[in-house]
Amino acid sequence: MAARKRAPSEESLEPQPKSQEKPTTTNSTTDLPPIAPSKAAQILKLSLIFFVPYSYLIFSHYSIDADLKRSIIINAVLSSVGFFVTLTMIPVASRYVLRRNLFGYDINKKGTPQGSVKVPESLGIVVGIVFLVFAILFQHFNFTSDSNWLVEYNAALASICFMILLGFVDDVLDIPWRVKLVLPSIAALPLLMAFAGHTTIIIPKPLIPYLGLEVLDLGWMYKLYMWLLAIFCTNSINIHAGLNGLEVGQTIVIACAILIHNVMQIGVSSDPEYKQAHAFSIYLVQPLLATSLALFSYNWNPSSVFVGDTYTYFAGMTMAVAGILGHFSETLLIFFIPQVLNFLLSLPQLAGFIPCPRHRLPRFDPQTGLLTGTNDGTLVNLFLRQFGRMSEKSLCILLLVFQAICCCFCFLLRWFLTGWYK
Repeated sequence: MAARKRAPSEESLEPQPKSQEKPTTTNSTTDLPPIAPSKAAQILKLSLIFFVPYSYLIFSHYSIDADLKRSIIINAVLSSVGFFVTLTMIPVASRYVLRRNLFGYDINKKGTPQGSVKVPESLGIVVGIVFLVFAILFQHFNFTSDSNWLVEYNAALASICFMILLGFVDDVLDIPWRVKLVLPSIAALPLLMAFAGHTTIIIPKPLIPYLGLEVLDLGWMYKLYMWLLAIFCTNSINIHAGLNGLEVGQTIVIACAILIHNVMQIGVSSDPEYKQAHAFSIYLVQPLLATSLALFSYNWNPSSVFVGDTYTYFAGMTMAVAGILGHFSETLLIFFIPQVLNFLLSLPQLAGFIPCPRHRLPRFDPQTGLLTGTNDGTLVNLFLRQFGRMSEKSLCILLLVFQAICCCFCFLLRWFLTGWYK
């Protein structure tokens, strides 16, 4: 969900309102102007910051089992194909959603020529479909019919597919905000029913002398925590939005951190089951990262497509599933520190304790092209109030850098609490 203008319902508390104007439906997609070309070359160059150290960890730094390494490579190859398929399909899908009047206006450019351009919405549906196709194809190369992981893998895909469907329904029907908070709880049911992993947590090293335990079994409380985590992760990406590239950008940063975390855990562990759990997470997050990079090349400022709630729900659920079934849900929550802060800032308004205006986005000055923060409770507005007026692009970069710093902090905290590195 990017900065767009579209008509909200009376009871809706949408963070990013949508456009009310509905033009006459065109009869042919050929009558519609093409969207701006992708920024794939720049995005791929920038992504080398991640892919170079990631490849080094897999192929050089750690001695990873040959079978696991083979599966990771096959998954990476399929994910790379998914990147190019997504890159090709987005312009095609854009014409069809414009034909059905699924478009918005960039309200952070209101008063400028770009602010009157119809931007196709809900392009997250393309990313979600491509992800599911290649995730399903990967089963042929990795899982046998009697694999213990096959049930959980398909349950994960069922939850993700369910969330894509609900997200697209939200984009089309413009569901009130309070109802949106409930949707992930329904989509998480296949995941919870199929979960057969442990329900224990590792006690931080500084607390072991006081508790006398290294591992604590939470039982049913752990499943309750997983259910709440799935709800939070899905909605947190959706709430922390409003700038071109912010939703996809934060997903990419967190996905990169998840992949590095998984490779490190595989490299230092001697437990085969533990390694498989983290490899399982890699199999889900690599295609998420690849398809998100393709979408990011169209969604980065100035955005030529909007991702819609379809993408934010899909991305949040995928990362929640990867963390839960990869058995590192506690670490995943630390990766989401900016989203936690944004949720806490937004909670009084979302809960209805404070009247919530329709427009929770910052104010845009068309004369200077700068954004000014408001008093509304979002991390976007907080950064503008603390660091002063700035362009939308600069603000988004600042927020993504903050996201990356928080992920790095997570690695340091993990090392301090559990002695992670070996």
